[in-house]
Amino acid sequence: MGDDGSFAAEYADAALFLGMNSAAEEVRRACKAFFVTRCAGRLVMSLEQVGRCDDVIWGYSRELQDAYYPFMDHLHTVMEIERVGYDEADVRRGTDAATPRHLPMHERLLLGMVHNREGLLRTVSERLLGHVELPVRAPDPVIGPEPSFPEPLEALYRDSLALRIPAGAL
Repeated sequence: MGDDGSFAAEYADAALFLGMNSAAEEVRRACKAFFVTRCAGRLVMSLEQVGRCDDVIWGYSRELQDAYYPFMDHLHTVMEIERVGYDEADVRRGTDAATPRHLPMHERLLLGMVHNREGLLRTVSERLLGHVELPVRAPDPVIGPEPSFPEPLEALYRDSLALRIPAGAL
């Protein structure tokens, strides 16, 4: 965290990204609003978290994948999402004693990256949000009308909602 309380960058995990297609409406709306409000901004995702999104989607039928991927592909094209790999310092930080040992390794490594690079992780993972000492925050809830992506992204998003992911799968 910088001297002014700001973070170097915001990070998103697979739970936040896939949350845009959550079967839980409150989660879906919050995750979508997070991405809508950052369409013109910058966001970071680890390469592993991008891969985790694909791993979940590939578990669905070809028909649902075909409904989902045009949105995801277009969003990754129009939004500045920096996809980065772990470096040695990220791995050391993610496996040191300060990172909760009970978390799955993929979350520990992501937290190592976020800590090491002085970022803030946005997620809907209850497991991560249960640690108030970590640089982890939930997206803000949506009050009022649901925000929309610019077209044609919004139409692609609406089509992607043929695929709804159970909250426990995030």
